[in-house]
Amino acid sequence: MSYRNEADAAEIYRLESVLGSIGKALDTFNETQNPDPQLQPERWQRPLCQPLPQTGQGIDETVREICEILIPNGPPISRPTFTGFVTTSPTTVAVAANTAATLAAPQRQTLHAFNYLEELSLQWLVELFDLPRTMKGIYSSGGSVANLIALGGARQFAYEQLGIDPAAEGLSRPAALYASAEAHHTNKRAAGVLGIGRNNVRMIETDKQGRIIPDALHELIRKDKAAGVLPIAVVASAGTTNTGAIDPLQAIGTIARHEGVWFHVDGAYGLPGILDERKKSLYDGLELADSVIVDPHKWLGAQVGVSTTFVRDREILYRAFTQEHAEYLEGSLSSPEVQHSLDSMGIPYHNFGVELSSPPRGVVVWSILKEIGAEGLRKRIEMHNDMATFVAERASAHPNLELLLEPTLSICCFRFVHPDIADLNEFNRLLFRSLLIQNEHIPSTTMVNGCYAIRPCFVGARTVSRHAEELVEAVLKTGNDILQAGF
Repeated sequence: MSYRNEADAAEIYRLESVLGSIGKALDTFNETQNPDPQLQPERWQRPLCQPLPQTGQGIDETVREICEILIPNGPPISRPTFTGFVTTSPTTVAVAANTAATLAAPQRQTLHAFNYLEELSLQWLVELFDLPRTMKGIYSSGGSVANLIALGGARQFAYEQLGIDPAAEGLSRPAALYASAEAHHTNKRAAGVLGIGRNNVRMIETDKQGRIIPDALHELIRKDKAAGVLPIAVVASAGTTNTGAIDPLQAIGTIARHEGVWFHVDGAYGLPGILDERKKSLYDGLELADSVIVDPHKWLGAQVGVSTTFVRDREILYRAFTQEHAEYLEGSLSSPEVQHSLDSMGIPYHNFGVELSSPPRGVVVWSILKEIGAEGLRKRIEMHNDMATFVAERASAHPNLELLLEPTLSICCFRFVHPDIADLNEFNRLLFRSLLIQNEHIPSTTMVNGCYAIRPCFVGARTVSRHAEELVEAVLKTGNDILQAGF
C-alpha cells in the first residue's frame, strides 16, 4: 500500500490508535454496571456544556472525552439485564462491520463489495425466514420506514388496479388500511404520510390474546367496499411488540387474497421466531404475504438503524418511490461497459424506498450470520423463548405472582399479587419504578386486559437464561420490600 504523503499515512495509523482507545472504553462499559446517567447529571453535563469551539482541541483530547465522559454515561439499554425494549445492544461483530462500512463504503450504491452484500444478505434473510423465494428486499433505517415502504407499495398496487398512478397523480378516492389496536403505531403514521389518512386506519377487533379476529376483518373490508372506499392493505403482526402475539396469518391472508387486498405482515420483532420449530406452525400463511418486514436490529443483534422490507414484486416499489432520473447520478454513473466501480449505480435501492443517501447495511447482517450461522441464531431464539416460558411458569406457580398472558414468543406479561394489596395496578407501577431506580434488572410495562403488567422482552444477544431467573427474584424481593414498608 502506498500513501500520497506522510500526513495520509499518519491519519490512517491514527485511526488504528483511536479505534483501539474507543474499543477499550466500550469493553469497560460492557463489563461495568455504571450508575444511571441521571443519578448525577451535572458530572457529565458540566464538562460537555461548553461554548462553540473557535479553535479545535485536536483528536487526542476529543477521543479522551468520548472515552471518559460520553461512553460511561450511556443508558443501560446495552446491559444483558435490560429487557425493556425490542431493540438492544449490537453484537461485537455488528459493531466491527458497521465501523468498516462507515469509512470504506459511505454509500451503498455503485459496484463494490459492500454493495454486493446488500443483495446477498437480503437473499439470505429470505431463505432464513422461509419467505417466498421470489421476494426481493431493501434495507432501511427501522420498522417505521420499513412499514412505510411496504404500505407505499400497497398503495401503488391498489390504485394501479383502477388505472391510476398514485405516486405521480395523487390519491383520487377515499382509501383505508386495516390493522388491529395491537399493531405497531407506525402503521398509522405511514397512513398519514402516504395520504391515506391516520383516521382511515380501521381498527380490527382482537381476541383476549391480542390477535385479529378474521371475521371482524372481513366485515370491515366488505363494508368499506360497499361504501366506495378503496381497501389498500391488511396489516397482520407476526409477533406484536406489545405482547408478542401472532395474528392468524393463514386466515387473514386468505381473506386478503379473496378480496384482492394487499397482505402485509409486520414481523419487525417476531419474524425470527419462525426459527423455533415449536413456534413454526404459528407462521402458516406467511407464504400468502405481498410484503413482510423484519428488523435485524432487534433479535439478530444489529445496531439500531437496520430494517428490511420484502415484497413479491420490487418493481412496484420503483413505481411508488422513484425520484426519477438525475443527471448528476444516473447520468454520470452510467456506462454501457463496466470498467470501474462508478460505472453503474448498481441495483437502484435509492428508487425502492425513501432514502437516497444510505449506508451499506447488508454487511452488518452478513457479518452476524457469518459469525453464528442460522443454527446459532436458532439457538438464541429458542433460549429467549424458553426464558419467557420460564417466567410464565414461575408466575403461574408462585403465590405472589400472576401470569397475565401466556407468552407466544420471548415476551412475558405478569405481575406481583398479594391479598393485602387493594390496588394491584398502582402497586405494580410502584414496583416497576423501584426496579428502574435500582438500575439492575430493567423490564418495561404494559396493560393487558386492564391489568398493569411487568413486561420483560428477551432479545439481547448477551441476555442468557440466568437473567430471567434473576429478574423474577428481583420482582419478588422488590414487591415484598414494598409490602413490608407499609404500602
